[in-house]
Amino acid sequence: MTPKVFRAFGAAFFSAASILAAQTPPATQSAAPLTLQQAVDRALAANPNLLSAQRHVEAVAANRITAGLRQNPTLTLYGQGLTLPETPNVPEGNPFFYSANVSRLFERGNKRQLRLDSAAATAESSQSLYRDQQRQLMLAVRDAFTSMLLAKASLAVAEENLTDYRKTVDLSRSRLNAGDITRTDFERIDLQQAQFETDADNARLQLQQASAQLQLLFGANHPDPALDITGTLDPPQVMLTMAEAEEKGLQARPDYLAAHQALIAAEADAKLAVANGKADPTIGAEYDRNGIDNSFGLTVALPLRMFDRNQGEKARTRYETEASRLAVTAARNQVIADVDQAWLALDTAQRMAQRYNSHYLEEAAHVRDNLQFSYRNGNSTLLDYLSALRDYRAIRVSALTANAQVWLALHQLSFASATDILP
Repeated sequence: MTPKVFRAFGAAFFSAASILAAQTPPATQSAAPLTLQQAVDRALAANPNLLSAQRHVEAVAANRITAGLRQNPTLTLYGQGLTLPETPNVPEGNPFFYSANVSRLFERGNKRQLRLDSAAATAESSQSLYRDQQRQLMLAVRDAFTSMLLAKASLAVAEENLTDYRKTVDLSRSRLNAGDITRTDFERIDLQQAQFETDADNARLQLQQASAQLQLLFGANHPDPALDITGTLDPPQVMLTMAEAEEKGLQARPDYLAAHQALIAAEADAKLAVANGKADPTIGAEYDRNGIDNSFGLTVALPLRMFDRNQGEKARTRYETEASRLAVTAARNQVIADVDQAWLALDTAQRMAQRYNSHYLEEAAHVRDNLQFSYRNGNSTLLDYLSALRDYRAIRVSALTANAQVWLALHQLSFASATDILP
């Protein structure tokens, strides 16, 4: 190969390498683990159901423009040309005629203001329902986040147990090679590893499913397997009485506020129905030109409401107002019931978590460590050791579940009172 051909080949090679390097996407760096608040903010910003509800709120608010519109005036123009006489050269016939009329309906009974009051109350009620949907989304994200934290912790426990038992299998293999145990005894020990491997696989699957559920709330069309979160399952201390939680709920629950605003809208509709029973006059002004004569006139048209005085709407809106008033009472009762149940669930979960964390968890670890040491030194049976491992895993998972239940109950109480009761 001549130097010229070699240089040309080298240039082509480096050119192709540059093109491939430019087309190859850079390696993505794993994002930092999400905190609970970051997960909530991400869902509030991108959840498609919430974004759809926000557009609906804007559409309802636009009704206030329609409610505030006044009646348009009406312009009527009329003209008639010159009528020629039947006999020529006879100055007879009708002169030209044209007229212009402007009229407008004038509403009585403060109808426009009542329409504005009803539209404003309806828009505020729709806004409160939107905030209630936000509240429900926040609860779903917090529950999914806590479930994913529990799945991560459960996977760590399963992998820890699997790692410890693999050490036991390795030690038993050494004892087999040294002739301390038989092949059958070793195989019995090795067979038990399948259960620990299955536990780890199931825990890993639960973590993947929890991650997918959380990302669904983010509005993701495909879950990212690299998503990670950070947080603690250690139960927090909440200093809150039931009465205080009830008061917070009555002040902040958006569904309760929406019921109040729906009542205001129903009362405005009832007043509007009464106002619509009044006759609205139509007043007009007219100018006429007939030949060389000019005239000007005023017209007033008033419908005689002898039969239709809007009786049906008056009755309907009266019943709707009473129904809305009862709905406010029902919403208030619901707030108190939700808060009381959530507070009791939190109190029970805290006591359960306290029992595991202060007594059973430490005791299970102590039993496992003692039997592990005793078995590896030949002083305990395999069944005793395996039983201790299973008990430790069950107590550890139960303790984690109890801690997670505290957080879930705390999220439920925050949801019921519409207040972030976080430490």
